[in-house]
Amino acid sequence: MGSLPHLVEDCMGFLKLFSDGSVYRSNSITFQASEIEDNSVVFKDCLFDKRFNLHLRLYKPQNSNNNKKQKLPVVMFLHGGGFCFGSRTWPNIHNCCMRLASGLDAVVVAPDYRLAPENRLPAAVDDAVEAVRWLQRQGLSLKESGNNNDDGSGSDSCGDAWLTDVDFDRVVIVGDSSGGNIGHQLAVRFGSGSKEMDPVRIRGYVLLAPFFGGEVRTKSEEGPPEPMLSLELLDRFWRLSMPVGETRDHPLANPFGPGSPNLGQMKLDPILVIVGGNELLKDRSADYASRLKKLGKDITYLEFEGKEHGFFTHNSYSEDAEEIIQILKRFMLGTFS
Repeated sequence: MGSLPHLVEDCMGFLKLFSDGSVYRSNSITFQASEIEDNSVVFKDCLFDKRFNLHLRLYKPQNSNNNKKQKLPVVMFLHGGGFCFGSRTWPNIHNCCMRLASGLDAVVVAPDYRLAPENRLPAAVDDAVEAVRWLQRQGLSLKESGNNNDDGSGSDSCGDAWLTDVDFDRVVIVGDSSGGNIGHQLAVRFGSGSKEMDPVRIRGYVLLAPFFGGEVRTKSEEGPPEPMLSLELLDRFWRLSMPVGETRDHPLANPFGPGSPNLGQMKLDPILVIVGGNELLKDRSADYASRLKKLGKDITYLEFEGKEHGFFTHNSYSEDAEEIIQILKRFMLGTFS
């Protein structure tokens, strides 16, 4: 008789990987945050990819602050969770998107993506690309006099009525942690001024403490752990999410790894990196911004002293969050001009 499957990886008891490839996920995660009621924003869910049963959540300000009656910009928010956790339905992610919609006077599109280890990278990146394609289909559908424009992809166009007053020419991608990593991958994938997603035009990327990795440790990684995050957990996320047999220097983890694309030769849209001063990921974020700056890219790096990982997304109605909202407003104003 063969031996029974044994435990290979254990993420805080909520996610377990066994030697036979089977995965256990707990349905009893207790959240520190509860959903905040913000009556200034309405939201609904849409199926954007039937193949993988992937949904996104649309958020729309009820009473726009835009006195010029211009169409609203779009913010696509990509959640964090080490590629292994997270959903548009989680309270902290939901609250964050509500705050972005009301604070930026924008329509927010928050897609889910397939999680590891059941679906290892690049699945999450592919799903984010598909979410942008969904937005493109909505724009094309509206452009063609409200036709459904069914391209056979099996996606739901339920967003049409909500997107009639959206400016598809003014789109910004905001990614948190692993979502920030995905944001970088999209920036490389689409390049600057790409016509591939017309009428959608992505104008810039905001990376909130992007989850990058590498085989060589950084000083902040070797420093004291955060209350909710440790180097051991970061390494576990990489082992669970990377293609089997790959290291943390894989291009999906390390933007400047040996096999990564030459970013100096690429045209990239403006990038804003925001990180907390006490984050384990701080040095990687700073190095990423510094290297791109030296390559002549339009990138800005901002560090919030004393703050830890997720300080914006976990408390999106705090004073610090309000400061970030103002920073994002200025960034969007600059990229849209």
